[in-house]
Amino acid sequence: MYIPRAVEDTIRKISKTTPVLLVTGARQVGKTTLLSKLAEPNRDYVTLDDPRARYMAKTDPAMFAQRYRPPIIIDEIQYAPEILPYIKMSVDKSQERGGYWLTASQTFHVMKYVSEYLAGRVGILKLAGFSQSELAGIPSEPFTTDSERLLARMKIAKKMELPEIYERIWRGSMPVLYSENPRGLPELYGDFVNTYLARDIRDLSQVGEELTFLDFLKVVAARTAKPLVYEEIAREVQISAPTAKKWMSVLVSSGVVALVRPYHNDVLKRMVKMPLLHFLDTGLAAYLLGWESPEVLARGAMSGPFFETFVFSEIYKSFINAGQQPPLYYYRDRDQKEIGLLIYKNGTLYPIEIKKSATPSAQTVKNFSLLKPVTEPERFGELERLKIDIGPGSVICLIDDLLPVDRQNWFVPAWLI
Repeated sequence: MYIPRAVEDTIRKISKTTPVLLVTGARQVGKTTLLSKLAEPNRDYVTLDDPRARYMAKTDPAMFAQRYRPPIIIDEIQYAPEILPYIKMSVDKSQERGGYWLTASQTFHVMKYVSEYLAGRVGILKLAGFSQSELAGIPSEPFTTDSERLLARMKIAKKMELPEIYERIWRGSMPVLYSENPRGLPELYGDFVNTYLARDIRDLSQVGEELTFLDFLKVVAARTAKPLVYEEIAREVQISAPTAKKWMSVLVSSGVVALVRPYHNDVLKRMVKMPLLHFLDTGLAAYLLGWESPEVLARGAMSGPFFETFVFSEIYKSFINAGQQPPLYYYRDRDQKEIGLLIYKNGTLYPIEIKKSATPSAQTVKNFSLLKPVTEPERFGELERLKIDIGPGSVICLIDDLLPVDRQNWFVPAWLI
């Protein structure tokens, strides 16, 4: 059974306006299935996972381009970026739109070639695992803290109790888990890790011993929803901090984790510069850390961080599914005061707190006031140009209804994202 993806309309639009479409994302998030579903009957398909096709693409890219002509899907382009110059020549000659659909599970190296040869010719779209909207069969839109739009969404969203939410968190978002004949979680995630290590990591010069990298994956999973300190991770894995930084770049480029930048504004003082780390698939993180059931995870010491990461990933997916770069930041100062998430759009900051509680107090939004200086930078002379508005805020939690905290902020059920 095929579950429609929220990015389908975005893919159609990109394909009508650019010669090349590149869909990136972690393995098993459904890139090939999605493109195959949307493909016209005459669109060919070739995967560079096939050793013969890969060999031809790498050793004789001109012959490959002659053999596999548009319209075509070329899967796992990262294995032979040598063919990109020939794709450039093809699209420049034909001027056709949407002839080449490419996928990449690892973009650490390939984006250099894409930038060099396909600049102005390619539309790039990230794909993640299933979102709540996709699984519920309701329209997907970028998350907003606007109460009117949240009230409208209340009419179509499916309510979820705590056990259902942690079942979703523990299971994760890989499409194969929601098929008619789903595989077991340990088997699926075990295969994912083995394939990731064998195919996507082995060929990267930044990564050495596979077992050490697996330890690195587990240590990173244990730090989901926490500020990223490379020295701490390096010390625990027994690698250097520069190596930890390079390996983290591999995880980011392959869609396994996302790093949230701290919000910076010259008016706000004493702010930290560490990014915030989130695993993009909570099921994979739970597998790596050995959480054997949703019930154990919900009661465990990491239930809070996993809930925060789940909420973040849903908000993140709501933007990338609309073909948008997620405008997401977080706030933390040197006094350890935090705001879990900030959306910055059109000169306005929208603060968000994420709490694993069904009865959060109004005090949860107290740190939102830390942003007040950005609304009055005229106090700092020439910084008046930095003035920013503060929009309505949200406390995303386990409450069962959408309720106001005060005149500006709302308690938002996690299932409403």
